[in-house]
Amino acid sequence: MKTRVTELLGIRYPIIQGGMQWVGTAEMAAAVSNAGGLGTLTALTQPTPDALAAEIARCRSMTDQPFAVNLTILPSINPPPYDAYLDAAIDGGVRILETAGNNPQRFIEKAKAHGVAVIHKCTAVRHALSAERHGVDAISIDGFECAGHPGEDDVPGLVLIPLAARRLTVPVIASGGISDGWGMAAALALGAEGVNMGTRFCATREAPIHDAIKRALLDAGERDTTLIFRTLRNTARVLTNAVSREVAAIERRDGGCTFDDIRHLVAGSRGRAALEAGDPDGGIVTAGMGVGLIDDIPTCRDLIDRMVAECRERLGAAAALCA
Repeated sequence: MKTRVTELLGIRYPIIQGGMQWVGTAEMAAAVSNAGGLGTLTALTQPTPDALAAEIARCRSMTDQPFAVNLTILPSINPPPYDAYLDAAIDGGVRILETAGNNPQRFIEKAKAHGVAVIHKCTAVRHALSAERHGVDAISIDGFECAGHPGEDDVPGLVLIPLAARRLTVPVIASGGISDGWGMAAALALGAEGVNMGTRFCATREAPIHDAIKRALLDAGERDTTLIFRTLRNTARVLTNAVSREVAAIERRDGGCTFDDIRHLVAGSRGRAALEAGDPDGGIVTAGMGVGLIDDIPTCRDLIDRMVAECRERLGAAAALCA
């Protein structure tokens, strides 16, 4: 398949693995890249920039195909050394950077100065236009269906994708709710030139999470996600479990809540422990509405090959209706 996204990134198929915290490791990224998509290492999954440098080297030992590094800029009183993480990616020869979060302008400029292609993830067209002005090479546009942070505008992909494609000159990558070739075909028909998937790649054999978590994703339906942090204006979509239900209940109580009221429930270390131990109710498990479309746990190669075949079939069937 050939789009501006495959040409920009040097990949066979316009399928990108999202930069998922605790999941975007060398095993995951290499499996996706070897299958013809773009694998992504998550910088902040690594405890230090030196650890990221080692992970980049480890990934390169597993694949000779392109892979990216995700750098998500989060609001924090004591922010991690973002510049040092970016330096580790640049020094490690990574040529594709995915940015997300708060005001990544200076990181975009630094990456571009070193010949790194930049994909910026947005949840609104106005933010995408700003990123385009700052020189990004592609935009990953996140619909309301997505896992993680869908923003506060609640615009689903069916509206957001064509809006972005109409307004932007750089390629658009559709994200949120895509788990199969049917969704990929729809995204391409709406004007996107690639897709980004997170939840679907969590339910693959190579994903570095416990099989019990993968089975929980397999068993979940499209209604089994919960929006948390709504009252804090930092909405996140996660799998419905004991912890997310408790967080939502605290947010609904009279007088609302502060982050300190739920910190013990949503701590990243608790979520990571749940993924590793295989306890679906042990912490926050990030998942999008596309979880309802997951009905097996294939290898990354089998998933991508199947998606491409399904996408071609669905686009062909749609074209036949207009013949």
